[in-house]
Amino acid sequence: MDAFGDGKFDQPEVDPAAEFLAREQNALAGLEDEIVPASTGNGFADGDDVTQPKSDLAAEDGNDDFSGYTVPKQVTEEPERIRKWREEQKARLEEKDREEERKKEELREQARKELEDWYKHHEEAISKTKAANRNAEKQFVAETDEIEPGTEWERIAKLCDFNPKTNKSSKDISRMRSIILQLKQNPISTSKKV
Repeated sequence: MDAFGDGKFDQPEVDPAAEFLAREQNALAGLEDEIVPASTGNGFADGDDVTQPKSDLAAEDGNDDFSGYTVPKQVTEEPERIRKWREEQKARLEEKDREEERKKEELREQARKELEDWYKHHEEAISKTKAANRNAEKQFVAETDEIEPGTEWERIAKLCDFNPKTNKSSKDISRMRSIILQLKQNPISTSKKV
């Protein structure tokens, strides 16, 4: 009988690293045919010595595993699919850039027109206000010439807005309104009685 008594541990040990490598090799098996090296070169300029010198540490340890190591030259070229995708992506990005610039110009033109319209309407409103103010001033000057004693409260009443619905102020002005209306109807005489 074994140490644990169930016999489950009698199976031969499987190396997990070997098992992982086998799975990955199976998964990547078909990719080698599709990948074509993208560029030539090994990262060294022409004429450079690609052999690596021994490191001082390796010489001291006596470890000569890296002596005479050369970097293999790899010729890598992009796969056709990736090259085609890059070209299509570049064309799409250029088209989007052109479309963005076109839209920016449209927005600038629209803003320019709206600003011109705003200025035009603003100038019209100012000219109408100026004309209304001039007419009101002429009317006010004409009325000031007609000042007669006893008509003061009538002129004040003309300047006040007695419609309680239009005046929605925070203060209650109904008492003042009633006093002005009363004085308009029954003015106080300015002569003193002795």
